[in-house]
Amino acid sequence: MEEPGTVYFTGTAGAGKTSLVRAFAQWMRSSGYDVSVVNLDPGSESEGDGFDVDIREWVRLSDVEAEYDLGPNGAQVAAADMIALKIFDVKQAIQELKADYVLIDTPGQIELFAFREASKAIVDALSGDRSVVAFLFDPSLARTPGGFVALVMLSATVEFRFRLPMVNVLAKSDALTPDQLGEVLGWSDEPGRLYDAVSRDAPSPDVQLSTELYRAIETMGPLLGLVPTSAKDGTGLESVYQACQRVFGGADDLEPSHAPSNE
Repeated sequence: MEEPGTVYFTGTAGAGKTSLVRAFAQWMRSSGYDVSVVNLDPGSESEGDGFDVDIREWVRLSDVEAEYDLGPNGAQVAAADMIALKIFDVKQAIQELKADYVLIDTPGQIELFAFREASKAIVDALSGDRSVVAFLFDPSLARTPGGFVALVMLSATVEFRFRLPMVNVLAKSDALTPDQLGEVLGWSDEPGRLYDAVSRDAPSPDVQLSTELYRAIETMGPLLGLVPTSAKDGTGLESVYQACQRVFGGADDLEPSHAPSNE
C-alpha cells in the first residue's frame, strides 16, 4: 500500500487552520477520498470536530497546567515536549486508519510548531516521502505590504526548519474585497509589484531594507503563488488538493479509493 499523503496545516494564530482542515476534509470525502484528520494542538478548545486522532487523548494542556502548576505559556512548551514522547503512539493510531490522506491540524501558536526541537522530531516521525506543509496567510496581515512580507519570511522559515515542500494558502479570502484580493494575489505572482508596494508603504530610511527584502523574496519564487481559499464557501479547496498532488506525484489527480456515487 502506498504511504498516505500527509498535509500539515500551519500559520499564525487565528489564520483559520481548524476551519480549513475541516472544510478540506469534507471536500475530499465528498470527492471519494479516504481521509484521516489529526489534531496536534493540546490546547485546542474545539470539541466534536471530527478528529480521527486527537493528541488530547494523550496530552491535554489544561491537565499539564494543573499537574505541573504552570501558566499557559509554560504549559504549552512542556506539552510540546510531552507530545514528542507520545508521537509513536500517535503514529500507530494514524497508520491503523489506513487513509489515503492525513490532514494534520498543528498548534495554534506557530512558534511552538516551528521553533521547538520537539516539534521537528514530531514532524520527522510522522512524515514520509509524500508530505507537505500548507502555510496559511491570514488576510488581516496579508492585505498590507509589510504584513505580506512578514508572512513570506515566516513561510520560508517554516520550510527551512522542516525541509518539506510548501503550499502557500490565502485563508479566508472571502474576508477581502475583490480589489484587495487582486492586489494580494498580484504581490504573490509578481515580486516587483510587492517591492513597489513596500517602497511606497515604508518610510524613506527603510528603503534599503525594502530593497534587500525584495532581493530575498525574488529568489523565493516557489514560495509565492498563493492559493486563495474559503472554508465558508469551499473556494480553492480543489486547487489546494491539486497543489498537494503536484508535490506528491507530479500530477493533479489521484484516483479515490471509493468513487462517489452518481445515484
